[in-house]
Amino acid sequence: MQSMNIKSQIRKVRYRSYKGEVGRIAPNIINRDFAASAPNQKWATDVTQINIGSTKLYLSPILDMFNGEIVSYNISKSPNLEQIYDMLDKAFEKYDNLDGLIIHSDQGWQYQHFGYRQRLEDYNIIQSMSRKGNCLDNAMAENFFGIMKSELLYAEKFESPEAFIKALNEYIDYYNNKRIKSRLNGKRVSKKYLAPSIYSYPYWRLKSNIRFYKGCLLYTSPSPRDGATS
Repeated sequence: MQSMNIKSQIRKVRYRSYKGEVGRIAPNIINRDFAASAPNQKWATDVTQINIGSTKLYLSPILDMFNGEIVSYNISKSPNLEQIYDMLDKAFEKYDNLDGLIIHSDQGWQYQHFGYRQRLEDYNIIQSMSRKGNCLDNAMAENFFGIMKSELLYAEKFESPEAFIKALNEYIDYYNNKRIKSRLNGKRVSKKYLAPSIYSYPYWRLKSNIRFYKGCLLYTSPSPRDGATS
């Protein structure tokens, strides 16, 4: 092929975590009951692929079903066990007791792996898994991915993976602390921000043009450096 100057072209393949049964399959305990009366009763997790130019990134978060908070997350260039372990470790460091917590996922190979199941068992966490090929069973995680991609990934042009990762860190802080949630009856996940919130992330990015006066949101015209056109 080299002597004839012929090159092969490899078709892009979408990331799929399911690779058959590689370990014990947990029952679908959540069974689409995503309601929780308090934090740390039910968590959801999943992995999604993000393409920035020719680079593939993989985001793995944990969401609390009580309020939609991103408990922890890891973004990596490889969807491997180290990514999942790092995500779990960050979440476990935040709490002294997680006994009885249910964590739900799809049937991805990572969640079937002995190491993953053992870490949950060490913290007395109950494992729940979706039925095969049924994304609605993990709708909480899928919903977050859809919101993040529409408000961040598709709303802006990123020149590099590093630029996206920086913006993602900012977005998750916004998502947890400022974004209004309909499932919380118009409240935010965190109460540390008392000022009114705006509804979509791209507008929040123009924070230099946002002012509050007596509890009311004021918005001034974007400056040229914010990408405004005359």
